[in-house]
Amino acid sequence: MAVTYMTEEGLRKLREEVAEMESIQRPEISRQIAEARDKGDLSENAEYDAAKEAQGMLEAKIAQLKGILASARVIDEAMINTDHVQIMNKVTLKNLKTNKLMTYTLVSENEADLKCGKISVNTPIAKGLLGKKVGEVAEIKVPSGLITFEVIDISI
Repeated sequence: MAVTYMTEEGLRKLREEVAEMESIQRPEISRQIAEARDKGDLSENAEYDAAKEAQGMLEAKIAQLKGILASARVIDEAMINTDHVQIMNKVTLKNLKTNKLMTYTLVSENEADLKCGKISVNTPIAKGLLGKKVGEVAEIKVPSGLITFEVIDISI
């Protein structure tokens, strides 16, 4: 099983999500199944089928998240440095075609949230930046073509 590196905050959020699924969503789906079952003939009961399908999807999601939790390792932020791009770094980039600046924090896949400027280390952009130093240029192949970025700043 592959190790999943996470921040302390990301691990806490994942644990809270699993707890919410187990303590709130699971009982709610069980209630829906019981309610649909009480309505009679299960062979033509769309509500029952939908509730059972939702239950299966929830249980699969819980199992998936528990698997991630089992392999999670908290990143020791004291070990993170800024001499080259690595996970947990905040990287300021300059798109050399548009001269636009953008800042991303490289995080684990589970913590990625583009609205908050957090991108997964598994994205093409992050992969192309890993190991780069301030002033270096990265040509990164993305679905829309080739983008050239200059690393302007690396921070924590």
